[in-house]
Amino acid sequence: MQVVIDILENEIIEKYPDILEILLRDQTTQKNIFWATDNYEHLGDSYKFNSEILFSSITGENGNIIMPRVYKDKVLQLSRSKEMAEVFTPSWICNAQNNAVDNSWFGRENVFNKEILLENGTKSWETTKEKIFFPKDKTWQDYILDTRLEITCGEAPYLVSRYDTTTGESINIENRIGLLDRKLRVINENVNSEKEWINAVEVAYKNIYGFEWQGDSLLLAREALLITFIENFTYKFETEPTLETIKNIAHIISWNIWQMDGLKGVIPNSCKDEIIETATIFETQTEIRKCKGCEKQDLKKIKFHNGIYCNIMDWGIEQPIRFIDLLEK
Repeated sequence: MQVVIDILENEIIEKYPDILEILLRDQTTQKNIFWATDNYEHLGDSYKFNSEILFSSITGENGNIIMPRVYKDKVLQLSRSKEMAEVFTPSWICNAQNNAVDNSWFGRENVFNKEILLENGTKSWETTKEKIFFPKDKTWQDYILDTRLEITCGEAPYLVSRYDTTTGESINIENRIGLLDRKLRVINENVNSEKEWINAVEVAYKNIYGFEWQGDSLLLAREALLITFIENFTYKFETEPTLETIKNIAHIISWNIWQMDGLKGVIPNSCKDEIIETATIFETQTEIRKCKGCEKQDLKKIKFHNGIYCNIMDWGIEQPIRFIDLLEK
């Protein structure tokens, strides 16, 4: 099937009503995710650093504003790399690192593919054609239940690999190498009932996480995970999933792929100086107290920030939990 790299917001709202609103939701603040970048401020007040990404700001006449990094202006790419350390990793490197994870989990190499060197000197991979088999003490259900996290995920190339983020070259479903792509391959190979397939895929999505600072990249990541689901459903059953099923997956994605300052565990730029006023007999004294966590700049002080700590969903108990609380486990 043909892979369309740039997912257009106008097409999402046309084909899948209400889905874009879910993908824009920040489950911690119950507002929309925000831009968290100055790259769009020339477009007006709705595009400033701290402005929420509004439905109206990226649809209609504005439907082509957000695009994958490979399509962005080269000057803008360099600027984002310099200012926000935005670096996109070639798919063959993502594959090699994901292979290392699976080598450990399976206890053997070349489970999903074999890394190769092409004649032109570039690196790639050959997909394993045989059905994936599992160690005696593990099952395919164990594999989709195993939790994976991509930190500072950008467009989430380690989770889903619809295209190479550095070249823009599309990748067919059979040859994808993302951590979620691998879970979906295993499900495709082991489940034929549509109902059981959807249940298994929901489990896979609930065990894939990622966070990102910049709102535009975060939305691209969320869209990529959603379209990956639709593509795999169509690949498996030769028809598209129902809107209700798509909404369920979008809801999971809105919790599991979230906006966060990874060094603080809070919504980006949410830490503030506190103004303390103390009244005395003679005057009112004003004291400015900086965020203790930011002042120390020590990861061990991560619980001392006064910003908005990010919540994620613990799907086992169906309850939100603070991401930083997981760091103690």
